Amino acid sequence: MKIQWKNLITCLAIPLAVGSLSSLLTQNSMETFASINKPALAPPGWLFPMVWTILYILMGVASYLVLTSGKPSDTALTVYGIQLVFNFFWSIIFFNLELYLFAFIWLVLLWLLILLTTILFYQISKPAGYLMIPYLLWVTFAGYLNLSIYLLN
Repeated sequence: MKIQWKNLITCLAIPLAVGSLSSLLTQNSMETFASINKPALAPPGWLFPMVWTILYILMGVASYLVLTSGKPSDTALTVYGIQLVFNFFWSIIFFNLELYLFAFIWLVLLWLLILLTTILFYQISKPAGYLMIPYLLWVTFAGYLNLSIYLLN
């Protein structure tokens, strides 16, 4: 299979741009994270940008595999786009607005959208579905952190 470089770069750029813009809009997020009460399993703040960058790359590759699969993928890519919108707004709700309970509810909806995206991607391209699993697991962990932070603060 020949790599379609323009499609691959576009598919990588979209989630990375979503993450970068969200990060830009929540510039003081690590200060906020450092100042709030956190659960015992909370990782250090420096880990988040690294993990998210990897996850955005995996998402981009997954979407590329779906896009170039030659199978109908409109529904899968639409759900993928919707979950990216939810992903984008979660950071703003949590860090900027400090609405921890609402952010947790939003995150549950995001998790459901990621699960649906993973299933739809898997039906089109098994590797694409597998590439979404780390994202689903990380957001599961983020749910634990989010709910714990709400309860502790």
